[in-house]
Amino acid sequence: MAVSIEFTKEYGYVVLVLVAYALLNFWMSFQVSKARKKYKVFYPTLYAVESENKDAKLFNCVQRGHQNSLEMMPLFFVMLLLGGLQHPTIAAGLGLFYTVARFFYFRGYATGVPDNRLKIGGLNFLAVFGLIICTASFGINLVIRETL
Repeated sequence: MAVSIEFTKEYGYVVLVLVAYALLNFWMSFQVSKARKKYKVFYPTLYAVESENKDAKLFNCVQRGHQNSLEMMPLFFVMLLLGGLQHPTIAAGLGLFYTVARFFYFRGYATGVPDNRLKIGGLNFLAVFGLIICTASFGINLVIRETL
């Protein structure tokens, strides 16, 4: 049986959070580009090697902060967009919280001390867990609706 989707006005907040995260991702990529120039790590090298570059750890921390955010992006986007269909304001709030925490995750990592990423940035995992709950609730409600 087909399910039609009606987007509520509040779903607009979900979309705006997605745009905010996309802008954060662009900003992080610019930071990696600046670090490439500063630490002399040229394309196509993904990570610097400490035996070849005295600033390898500093560059690698900037690169890793962005790379980890890219690795988490598919999960975040899917959970945000699907969970937001049933719980748009909660999902948007969690998504905004995630985006802010990811900013601090990146900034902490970029200090060159990897543990700094978790001081505030580690809270992003709470937001993702909340989004997973929103999405699970949406899925359960779809199944229950179909069986009634």
